[in-house]
Amino acid sequence: MLTNWTAGLGLAALLAVVSGCQQGADVASNEGGDSPSPRSAYAVDVEPADAVPVGEARENSEDGQDITLVGLVGGSSEPFVEGLAAFTIVDPKVPYCAAEEGCPTPWDYCCQTDDVKTNIATVKIVDASGAPVAQDARDILDVKELSTVVVKGKAQRDDQGNLSVTTSEVFVRPSA
Repeated sequence: MLTNWTAGLGLAALLAVVSGCQQGADVASNEGGDSPSPRSAYAVDVEPADAVPVGEARENSEDGQDITLVGLVGGSSEPFVEGLAAFTIVDPKVPYCAAEEGCPTPWDYCCQTDDVKTNIATVKIVDASGAPVAQDARDILDVKELSTVVVKGKAQRDDQGNLSVTTSEVFVRPSA
C-alpha cells in the first residue's frame, strides 16, 4: 500500500513538473498573448564601451555612423515623447539647474539654454525591423529625468546639424 501511495505521489509530482514546464513554455513562446517585457529587450545590463559625450558626438559624428554616446535625460520640461520610446539627452558637462535656484524642473536646463543647443541629442528606440517602439521609454527602461544613459546605435543628422540616435540598446547608469 505504501508503494501505491509513493507511486501516486511521484506521478502527481511528475504531472506538476510537466504542467509547470508547459506553462513556462507558453509564457516563453507567448503565442497570442501580450509581448514579453520590453525592458529586457532594450535595456542592456552591461555598459557599452567607448561612449562619447553628446557634445562631442554632435561635432564629430556623421549620418549613418555607428555611435555610442552618454548623456542625461533632459533638455526640456518634457524630454520624453508621448506614445513613443524616444527622449532627449544632454551632455553631462552641461550643468542642470539646481534646486536652490528655485527651478521646479531642473532637467529643462533653463539656466543653460544656450549650452543645451549644441549639446543635445534625441534617442529613438526601435525594434528589430527598425520601426519606432510605441511604448513610453520610462516604462521600458525604468528611466526618468536626469538619469544618465549610454546609448549605442546609428547616428542620424538633419540639415540643421541636429543629432538623433536610433537604437535598440540603452544602458541606464545606476543613480549615485
